[in-house]
Amino acid sequence: MYNASHSLKELALQKFKKNFWGVFSFWFIVFVGIVSICAYMLAPDNSQHANQMHLSIHSKPPGFKVKMLTVPSKLKQEQNTLSKLFFGVKNSNTETPISSYSIQDDVLSYTTYASDGLKGMEKTIVLKEFSKEEVSSFVKEKQFLFGTDKYGRDLLSRILVGARISFFIGFVAVFISLLVGVFLGSLGGYFGGKIDNVIMWMINVTWSIPTLLLVIAITLVLGKGFWQVFIAVGLTMWVEVARIVRGQIISVKEMQYITAAKALGYGHFRIITKHILPNIMAPVIVISAANFAAAILIESGLSFLGIGAQPPMASWGAMIKDHYNYIILGKPYLAIIPGLCIMSLVMAFMMIGNALRDALDVKH
Repeated sequence: MYNASHSLKELALQKFKKNFWGVFSFWFIVFVGIVSICAYMLAPDNSQHANQMHLSIHSKPPGFKVKMLTVPSKLKQEQNTLSKLFFGVKNSNTETPISSYSIQDDVLSYTTYASDGLKGMEKTIVLKEFSKEEVSSFVKEKQFLFGTDKYGRDLLSRILVGARISFFIGFVAVFISLLVGVFLGSLGGYFGGKIDNVIMWMINVTWSIPTLLLVIAITLVLGKGFWQVFIAVGLTMWVEVARIVRGQIISVKEMQYITAAKALGYGHFRIITKHILPNIMAPVIVISAANFAAAILIESGLSFLGIGAQPPMASWGAMIKDHYNYIILGKPYLAIIPGLCIMSLVMAFMMIGNALRDALDVKH
């Protein structure tokens, strides 16, 4: 039995490896996962939520360069390395885009940046505690590879940090949907009768409510926020898992090896967990991959409606909401770039789902 099971797993793995788009999607998802974990290490703006605003350089095109004056703050922010890695740097330094500057003794004179050919304001800062060499190092040329958004924030940094929400909501939502769906589906399919009727009633009621409307209702009950959205999306995705698990158990529970397990006196819990569930997980894995994609789209829709991740938190859906009107204002990249990120990640999960379906299909 073990060798046969082991050989089936190897066969499925070999079939999956031969599927180019399945393997490509797998490594693309791994790449996005690494980027989302190391977002603050990779982002040019590693402040919390990549939220450094410079209104004077708002909506600039990709590749835009400007001199940036950074004056260190006297306030010392105590923060350990792990906190910086996962939550960004608590930055209290003053950043100002400038067009020109000069240093005389301990006085720094500069002209603030102004677009459209206008001249910026001339300002001076007395920096007695810094040497001339230190002051000159405060001014560096900064390039925005993806340009800046309407608040003058680095779009590339916001994209990288925003990957976290879209990526991790898939894991949390699918985990919750598996937890609830497998449990209720197993109870209904295995025991049948009144238990099955009650569970099917719950499934049909939940199924009849539009997904986005149900998520909005749950979000309003739990409140707006990061984790509330994750939980709300997960609680709406268990229905498909429960229906599949229930149907599979109904077709499997009358087979000979289940009858033999009952004859040996095994308990219901052991029969379900040790003998039934391992043999019906193939379709559950496939639906989980599809649920990953659905969770990302639902979160993006919620953020677009303003009830998802709240500002200043970076989210691809919220970025589209903030900039969709720029499509007709001549700067469509502000909405297209996060839109392409959502599309590519959803497509990767859908393609890996199709590849898993083909690999786990023992009939071919």
